[in-house]
Amino acid sequence: MAYVLLGIAILAEVFATSLIKSTAGFTRVWPTVACLGGYALAFVLLAQAVKEIPVGVAYALWSGLGTAAIVAIGAVFLGESVGLAKFTGIALIIAGVVIVNLAGEH
Repeated sequence: MAYVLLGIAILAEVFATSLIKSTAGFTRVWPTVACLGGYALAFVLLAQAVKEIPVGVAYALWSGLGTAAIVAIGAVFLGESVGLAKFTGIALIIAGVVIVNLAGEH
């Protein structure tokens, strides 16, 4: 169940991060409310997940998968470029997450 909560926390964080640009510096009310609500939900669920998952493993998954998802969203929906350097960086982040999980005590 903890990994389900962590997965939902990651989705909530990715949702919130994808809204940052639309908040226009937190000057637009509804995108700002949705963004902050997404972050609040993400942190509440992350806090619940780390009751059972080691914090290092949870944070590696949170940050790595969240970063990869945001790069993909930026490329697909926001027209951001994804060159070889960015692709390599994301691959290294994912490799790091895998290594942390393999080395982590479950």
